[in-house]
Amino acid sequence: MKIDVKIPSPGESITEVELTKWLVSNGDIVEKDQEIAEVESEKATLPIIAPEAGKIELVVDEGSTMSVNQICCYIDTSFSASTESKPEQVDNSTEHSKTSKAEQSKEKPKEQEKDEIRVTSGIKVTPLAKKKMEESSLNIDDIIKGLRRITAADVDLAKQELSNSSGSSEIVEKAKDQDRGLERKPMSQLRKKVSERLVTAKNTTAMLTTFNEVDMSRVQEIRAKYQKDFQEKYGVKLGLMSFFVRAAVEALKLHPMTNSMIVGEDIVTPNYIDMGIAVQTPKGLMVPVIRDAQKMSFADIEKEILRLATKAREGKITLDELNGGTFTITNGGIFGSMLSTPIINYPQSAILGMHNVVDRPVAVNGKVEIRPIMYVALSYDHRIIDGKDSAAFLMDIKRMIEDPEKLLFGGDEPVKKLIGL
Repeated sequence: MKIDVKIPSPGESITEVELTKWLVSNGDIVEKDQEIAEVESEKATLPIIAPEAGKIELVVDEGSTMSVNQICCYIDTSFSASTESKPEQVDNSTEHSKTSKAEQSKEKPKEQEKDEIRVTSGIKVTPLAKKKMEESSLNIDDIIKGLRRITAADVDLAKQELSNSSGSSEIVEKAKDQDRGLERKPMSQLRKKVSERLVTAKNTTAMLTTFNEVDMSRVQEIRAKYQKDFQEKYGVKLGLMSFFVRAAVEALKLHPMTNSMIVGEDIVTPNYIDMGIAVQTPKGLMVPVIRDAQKMSFADIEKEILRLATKAREGKITLDELNGGTFTITNGGIFGSMLSTPIINYPQSAILGMHNVVDRPVAVNGKVEIRPIMYVALSYDHRIIDGKDSAAFLMDIKRMIEDPEKLLFGGDEPVKKLIGL
């Protein structure tokens, strides 16, 4: 029996996905619950699971944009791994062995020939692509020069290019020169969504950015002194991010508007802090969310960041782990960035940007000293956060990073707490 395999729904508001990768080939025998493909929505990458065991028949190419519940392949359950891999009876007769091999070569199933990738002039062409080429009277040279494999998406792209103006055609002709090649590929669903959100943030918010500098001496001393013990006890490294998450939590408590957002004509301020941590992945920027960061210790934060970042980079992050967030931190310093103006993660109202740590000459008690300095930036929505509050927020971040003991007392001086002031 042949069953349909349909595109699953990644979430309520998502209607289209991109089939980014087949994990099996046409005609393969798959097991039940085996991952057979990856689809990418505007928020995450999800697997397609084989509902039954059998022989798979692919009906769409990689890179195709598909609607939710659209059929992507069929599985013929009359085939199975056990029947396909059943060992043949071995005869000791050499003559019988030769006859068997000859019969196998003569009796190659037509079904297998149909499913094979066709090769023309050293370039592989998928069956679906070949069909489209025949319908559009296109040959391989019309598609592109230098490809080793042609898919249906390449055929569609060639048809579009041939219908363009003469100026565009001239560019395509020049691109066929091996020394002056052009690569053109459609934007992924995730990249489209990221682009849309960034433009929305720029066009919707009254975004401004304020800057400050932080002396990282105390944080570096603490990490150097306690790194080994911390790692042995908790199994993760003590990084910079846990210091900034804890400092941001305390600063957000002191400046709740920075943890707010505009919904309609209302200002909504949660009584919790869900901290988004921007992570660069092979598929683009993602922002996993640490839930209830205000309740977490340094070790809890480091473990959760590691877990979420690993899942994001492996394409296994879930929608629930990406949705929401009341405030975001992004660290361009890991890529060597000295200074930047981060874009707000809409509909949030502010984002904290970290940068690289560089030894710089600074004035300390009237003397010039070399200190490890990080520039920090806060981009904020001026519609609900005033310049005074944004500057005060960054000053509180600076105070708590330069004197981490204050994190134990809500950002206040330990001695003041001790004497009751």
